[in-house]
Amino acid sequence: MNPWVVYCDGSAVPNPGRMGLGAVFTEPDGTRHTFSQAAHRVGCNNEAELRALLATLQELKSRGANTLLIHCDNSVVVEQVGSSTAKPITRLASLFDETRALLNSFDQADLVWIPSHRNSEADALARASLGITEKRVVKTSKKRR
Repeated sequence: MNPWVVYCDGSAVPNPGRMGLGAVFTEPDGTRHTFSQAAHRVGCNNEAELRALLATLQELKSRGANTLLIHCDNSVVVEQVGSSTAKPITRLASLFDETRALLNSFDQADLVWIPSHRNSEADALARASLGITEKRVVKTSKKRR
């Protein structure tokens, strides 16, 4: 059975700050969807990433998905959700528990880490939910002596 292919990302601006959630998911038949939502609360980047994953899993459950391949660029989230031996983050423990339980409710769900440059569309959707249309790059110049 072919999986739904998912890319999700969260953004906290500043960190900690307002949280935005974004995801791109493709059904087994190739139909593509996007998800972009402000969390309407303040949190750190790890919480934003976790909330993005949780919201995406809830959306996929409501669409009847049962087999998932999920890509996430936050190694903390991947480690915490995927490993029972990871040292818990106390402040986010209940959110991790809720995410694990929902993830385990699918027939099959694989969560894998990817580098952030391979997750740019989900990142852009998370930032867009906060009204940020592009990443700001600050260039500094060195004075020559």
